[in-house]
Amino acid sequence: MKLPERTVERISEYRRSLLNCLAEGKTHIYSHELAQMHHNTAVQVRRDIMFIGYSSMQRKGYDVKELIDVIGNILDSETGLNVAVVGIGNLGRAITAYFMGKRSKLNIVAAFDVDPNKVDRVISGVKCYAINQMQEIISQKNISIAVITVPADQAREIAENLYLAGVRGLLNFTTVPLNVSPEVYIDEYDMITSLEKVAYFVKTNKAVNTA
Repeated sequence: MKLPERTVERISEYRRSLLNCLAEGKTHIYSHELAQMHHNTAVQVRRDIMFIGYSSMQRKGYDVKELIDVIGNILDSETGLNVAVVGIGNLGRAITAYFMGKRSKLNIVAAFDVDPNKVDRVISGVKCYAINQMQEIISQKNISIAVITVPADQAREIAENLYLAGVRGLLNFTTVPLNVSPEVYIDEYDMITSLEKVAYFVKTNKAVNTA
């Protein structure tokens, strides 16, 4: 069964919170508690959790460890997937450093950049290779996902080269929408759009409160 995109996003967010709860020693959690953490409703949380085949709701709530395992079985590849970061500037470094070690089934194993001063160096815990080595390294390290943080004018060419090298999942942090083969799943994150969305609701709320 293929889950809807928003369901996948939500259960990933649930797992992050559940892992924090487990680290704090919490063994059970109610749907309304999880809902509050994600500005959601208890009904939506219960629906999502039932959708992934877990319904072991006890009087004291969901078993945190069990629910983490169920979500892991849904989201994670059994053998794990390897990831590359293309463009290891400030944003690329920040993403790499933030993500390293967070998920055992997703591993950032390479970075690529055009800057000769970065090539053959270990940056944020990952070795950086030259852009013209992409085909070779992606094949060698069995990389199937790439995070693109290059300048906007390079994004489309990089995406096409990644596809030709065998990458089938792209996370695009540039401001340019990408259009590659339907074989490739693309998620696009535009920080300007996200910030403008937040600014719009701040402006709207201010207008309502001062009316």
